[in-house]
Amino acid sequence: MTLVVILLATLAAGIGSVWLAAALMGAGLGSQNDGVGPQHLLSLAAGALLATAFMLLLPEAFESGESPQVLFATLLVGLVLFFLLDKAELWHHGHEHAKGDHAHGHTHRHEDGHGPAAPRAGGWSVLTGDSVHCFGDGVLIASAFVADLRLGAVAALSVLAHEVPHHMGDLVVLRQSSTSRNAALVKVSLAGAVTALGGLLGYLLLERLHVALPYFLVIASSSFVYVALADLIPQLQKRLSARHTLHQVLWLLAGMALVTVVGHLAHQH
Repeated sequence: MTLVVILLATLAAGIGSVWLAAALMGAGLGSQNDGVGPQHLLSLAAGALLATAFMLLLPEAFESGESPQVLFATLLVGLVLFFLLDKAELWHHGHEHAKGDHAHGHTHRHEDGHGPAAPRAGGWSVLTGDSVHCFGDGVLIASAFVADLRLGAVAALSVLAHEVPHHMGDLVVLRQSSTSRNAALVKVSLAGAVTALGGLLGYLLLERLHVALPYFLVIASSSFVYVALADLIPQLQKRLSARHTLHQVLWLLAGMALVTVVGHLAHQH
């Protein structure tokens, strides 16, 4: 039963986030002219990831009775690991999703306004990075589900939230290098489906190494923290008006509050 739930949740997070991103783009959302723009989505996702790590996953890991020093060391190792994956361009989603015109596939300019942005690497490099990232997400979601079904559900929702703005950028990149919009959607969906493969492997691995579950939860936390602090939040570090900055903070807090409330209600029931 747990395996079925993991597969469904990973497919929902992996492929569902792609289709939701495409739907938002099709509806015209994600541009700076809309009430809900990419900055808001990134803020919400960052808040959700940080709250999932610090309010749900880490407390669950520390309740196992394992040495706090060892768990904190695992957290540190995890952050370094994802930094190295980032350097290998296998974990970072650097598509500059925060640009409003990017969400519509138009040619955009650098932050300093001195000309068009350099074209990114080919679509296959984007898909390779997405596939590796999605596989890792699947393993991390599986570890949360093995610990607690409700915890896994919140973790899957957090992954979905942070993948939506990233997949919007992926679709833009692939549509620029493809003659078919549907082909781009299929390619990114296939990369998202790798999340289920990671979930399957994570479940099988944890079934045999149940004693390692607290460490998997800490690694999952380090992934969420790294993505939020090294990927999402830097995209929000722009000079904005006080009103737009306030909106960013409110959406960030909304993501934290949503995960915290859902996690609290799940544990109550």
